[in-house]
Amino acid sequence: MSTYTDLGIELMVTGENAGTWGTKTNNNLNLIEQLTGGFATVSIAGGAGTTTLDVDDGALTGTAQQRIIEFTGSISGNRIVTIPNDVETFYILKNSTAGAYTVQFKYATGSGASTTFSTTDKGTKIVYASASPDATNPIIVDVMANSSEIALTNSNPIKFQDADNSAFVGIDAPATVSGSYTLTLPAGVGSASQALVTTDGAGTLGFTSTSTFGITTGKAIAMAIVFG
Repeated sequence: MSTYTDLGIELMVTGENAGTWGTKTNNNLNLIEQLTGGFATVSIAGGAGTTTLDVDDGALTGTAQQRIIEFTGSISGNRIVTIPNDVETFYILKNSTAGAYTVQFKYATGSGASTTFSTTDKGTKIVYASASPDATNPIIVDVMANSSEIALTNSNPIKFQDADNSAFVGIDAPATVSGSYTLTLPAGVGSASQALVTTDGAGTLGFTSTSTFGITTGKAIAMAIVFG
């Protein structure tokens, strides 16, 4: 008797499905195409609550069986979107909802890490559903956040995720830029009581003693927190 993978592809036993092998094989190929490059919009409209994405064995109708998923609809509360605990794949997620509320993407159960669109983030995420370390607490990894996301637009800053994926520090571009430019960090870490405040006029940054600019200890600490 046939069995199914965690993403719904039918695995047929030798000798079964006489006369329907071609139909089932074609269905599997269509499903593989959908899993590798499919796009779907899923409405998560409503107040605070959960939308469950599913896997339909041997069918093309599962809402979790797409590569790219766009969340739509007007939300009036924080929303949660879940996938089955055994799913192992990666997704490109687009938050196109209307409403200043968070959208969290996670596994159906367990305490594994998840990823969340903030109340103002109407951008795109690439996430890997790892189904690890075990089926009880599978993990969602925000790929862009963990690899220092390259900004696509002004609403998608470079993000540095903390160790447990619960928060991040972002660096964003100004709303209006007068010509494109690149900032180059210094080759070294500088010395005590220096601040990252100078430029050579060509985008290369440097450390300078805070006393040169009359920077107080409090200001130096604040700048160190911001710039590292």
